[in-house]
Parts: sequence; C-alpha cells; structure tokens
Amino acid sequence: MAHPMSQPQIIVLKEGTDTSQGKGQLLSNINACLAIVDTIRTTLGPRGMDKLIVDSQGKVTISNDGATIMKLLDIVQPAAKTLVDIARAQDAEVGDGTTSVVLLAGEMLKEVKGFVDEGVSSYVIVKGFRKACQLAINHIKELTVPIDRENPEEFYGLLSKCAATAMNSKLISSQKEFFTKMVVDAVLHLDQEELNQRLIGIKKVPGGAMQDSQLVHGVAFKKTFSYAGFEQQPKSFQNPKILCLNVELELKAERDNAEVRVEDVKEYQAIVDAEWTIIFQKLEAIVKSGAKVVLSKLPIGDLATQYFADRDIFCAGRVAAEDMDRVIQAVGGIVQSTCSDIVADKHLGTCETFEEKQIGGERYNLFLGCPAARTCTLVLRGGAEQFIAEVERSLHDAIMIVRRTIKNRNVVAGGGSVEMALSRYLRDYARTIEGKQQLMVAAFAKALEVIPRQLCDNAGLDATEILTKLRQRHAKGDANWYGVDVNDSEGISDMFAKFVWEPSVIKINAITSATEAACLILSVDETVRNPQSQQGQAGPAMPRGAPGRGMVPRGRGMMR
Repeated sequence: MAHPMSQPQIIVLKEGTDTSQGKGQLLSNINACLAIVDTIRTTLGPRGMDKLIVDSQGKVTISNDGATIMKLLDIVQPAAKTLVDIARAQDAEVGDGTTSVVLLAGEMLKEVKGFVDEGVSSYVIVKGFRKACQLAINHIKELTVPIDRENPEEFYGLLSKCAATAMNSKLISSQKEFFTKMVVDAVLHLDQEELNQRLIGIKKVPGGAMQDSQLVHGVAFKKTFSYAGFEQQPKSFQNPKILCLNVELELKAERDNAEVRVEDVKEYQAIVDAEWTIIFQKLEAIVKSGAKVVLSKLPIGDLATQYFADRDIFCAGRVAAEDMDRVIQAVGGIVQSTCSDIVADKHLGTCETFEEKQIGGERYNLFLGCPAARTCTLVLRGGAEQFIAEVERSLHDAIMIVRRTIKNRNVVAGGGSVEMALSRYLRDYARTIEGKQQLMVAAFAKALEVIPRQLCDNAGLDATEILTKLRQRHAKGDANWYGVDVNDSEGISDMFAKFVWEPSVIKINAITSATEAACLILSVDETVRNPQSQQGQAGPAMPRGAPGRGMVPRGRGMMR
C-alpha cells in the first residue's frame, strides 16, 4: 500500500517518448556535428577532393561544393541539421565559402567540448563566443581593402582575380582563365544597379571540350518540339517583332465524355467548320500584328506551324516558363493569353538579331541585342553530365562572388591569411581580460586556425610546421596577408600579392553564421523525440537507408 503522503505518478509525455538531456546530450550533439564536418573536411581549398554521392534513386552527383554535399546528405540527427542550414544560408547569401562555414562551426564546438565535459555552463561559452565574433568582424572591417571603380581596367582585373580565387578549389580550376573572363563579362553585362543573377541563364550541352563553352549576350534556349512545316520556316531575322503567348494553337479533340447530338450532316459540318474558324481567326490576328517570331508556353500544332511557314514566320511552342520569362524581360512586350486586340507597340517585343544555331548536337534559338533588359546566357560544354553539372555549380559560385564584390566593394586576401590575422588579434585580446571569458575567446581564436590547417592537410603539406611559421609572421603585426601557398612555394606567402582575393562579406557571413550555429547547438541540453519519429534514429549523421540504421528494408516478403 502506497504511503499516504507519497505523490501520485503523473505521466505527461506519451508512452515510448524518448527524452535525452543534460551534459551527455550536449556532448552527443557535438559529436554528431563533428561527424558531419569530417565528411566534407577534405573538400576545402585548391587541393580539395571531390565527393561522389548516390541518392536513393541511383542519381550520381560529383561535387566539392559544401552546400551541395550537405543538401545531398540525408542527415537524421536533429542538432546536426543546423550545419545544413548554415551551409545553405551561406550559399544563398554569398555563394561561396560553404565548406568553410561548416568547418568553422565544427571546430568551435570541438574546442569547447572539453569545457562542456568539465561542467562549464553553456551560457559562459556562448557569451564568450558572441563577444569574440563581434571583435573578429570589427577587425575584418579594419583590414579590408576598398575597391576603386574609377579605372575600368583595374576594376575588371580585380573582379577577375576574385572570380579566379572562387574557381581555384573547383573542378574547372585548370581552365579558370577561360571561365573567369566569361563570368566577369556575364556579370558586367547585367544592369549594374540590380545585378539580378536570374538574368544569367545557364544551359548545358553534352559533348565537346570545356573550351567550347560560350557566352551569349542575350537569351538562348533549346529548340522545342516541332511539327511538320517547321523546316520551311525562316531561321534568321534582323530586328523582328516578337510575340509571346500563353495560347494553344492546335485543333484539340473533344473530351472523352463530351456529347453533341446532331440530326443532320450539315449541323455536324457546321461544328467542324466552327473549330477551324476559331483557330484561323487566331492565326490571322497573329499575322496582322506584324510578329515575325511567335513563342508560346503551350503547344503550337502542325496546322499553325505550316500556316506560319507559308507566311515566313518562325514559331516555337512548349517554351519552358523560365526561358519565356527571360525572353519577355529581355525583348520587352507582354505575355498574351488571347490573340485578339494585339497592339504591336504595347504587346510585342524586339531584338537586333534572332537566329537558330547548331550548338553541339542540339539546335538553339538565340535572341541577341535585347533592348529591354540586359541579359546573357552561358552555354556549357563538356563530357559527362555530372561533370557539366559541377561546372554549372562552380560558375554559380563565381558569379555570386563577382556580384558581391561589385556590391560591397571590399576585399581581403584568402589562403587562410584572414583567419590567422583574426586568430592573432583575438589571442592578444584574450590576455587583456580575466575569468572564464579569456578561455572562450582563446578557444574561438584557435578554432579559426582550422582553415589554414585544413588547406595544408588537403595539399599534403606539414600543417604543424606551416602554422608555426604563420603564427611567427603574424605575431610581428605587419604581415596580415600571409597565408598558405599550396601552388607555388608550398609554404607561406603574401596572398594579397599573389592575387588570392575574396570579398570581405564572405568571411563576415561565414564567421557570423558559424558562431550562431555553434551557440545554438551549445544552448540545447535536451532532445524530446516522439514515438513516431524514433525508429531508425540510431547513428549521429547516417543517411537514410544506410546499413546499421536499426531498420529493416522494405521490399517483397519483408516487414518493418
């Protein structure tokens, strides 16, 4: 019999709910994050390795872009998903530095893991990290070198160096001079106020060499499905009027359950004639508008194709929505949902030259000299599809970097030089304060050294020796730009003199995001998992469906 003064048992959470809390949970979350970091650690820098990832559908992706790898890893550990978020945020905000931000966050957690184990309060660590982060950002702003836009040639050269630095660690590094010019020309071709990267289209054509890639100063898209009569249409125009439609120009069969009762053959003929009359009225209205190029998001059938061919008009149906949007922005005009009341001055666009051109094994429609918006298209060539896809991701990063450089107009040197300068600055600052905060700021300073150390490891250099040399150089106070030179001396060099330049916003964003992620993980001391989400949550960072995940594969004759 229960004691009369004893408290009754109160069940708050559903039976089977897993609750993990305390120091053990915190250490478990840190270990999960470190497992993720170890996965992408080797992709950093010019000597970084690529990862080959196969998803559940068997699709193969080869990449060394941190954000791409983090997206493709199907991470199930809740705390470790924070690292995926910061990689995506860095990719969306800046475009490059996605591997760096994950490495920094992981190293910060690694440095304070011992303090957590010894029972130091997370609040103390978070307070120290936030203070160190603010100091680091302020110091970066002091170190940055402003860009002068007065001299166009110097400005172009500076943008080229920033783009080349972004490509150093990519698959296309061997052809970076060729692609650097292409990327800088593409960004400078845009409206310099908006710099809308969506107006830079990227098209992939398998076959040929990388050097066969080209920059089209206008819109280019692949030839759409064509009907009989298409080959009789002209394939080149000078200053044509362009009509963009969201109209189906095709005789369509009635719905399966449609029923029309007729009592006379003449009535049936009248129905058929009405269908033909409707489509011919549409076609005549288009011809009267003066349009020489007709594009539609919906199909343009064989009747309309032949009708336009007889009148020397080019048409393309089933144009992708993304391509149609870029054409509209580039040539002007408005997408029409009807063929009546088309006013040439209002509704039609124009360009200097339209032509259909063979590129590799595909035919492409090119709109050049577009007056309404400055747009361009990169047509990429190469061998395997995975290879071209990685080239596309590399160029996306470089385009984002050039955009950021133009907008922010401040650069710093790469190669781990900024991280070493910040580390020395924070170590010096740590000696001026007392208490536990000194240890936290020093731990933050040491965590920043992960970037130069990993650059050395990936290049097969002696990290201990090179970091010792870098610390000695930076301790003098006048060598802020000395970093790891993996290309020429395989030692330390002035990275600013070597033209390894990056926009300062990359470093600011990376340090801020990494600090916030580390603080978020350190502030979580309990995980409550409901029974439905429990099964299969064994490993800290194991992809779904991986062996050893504590689940039975579903298949014929199997039960979960």
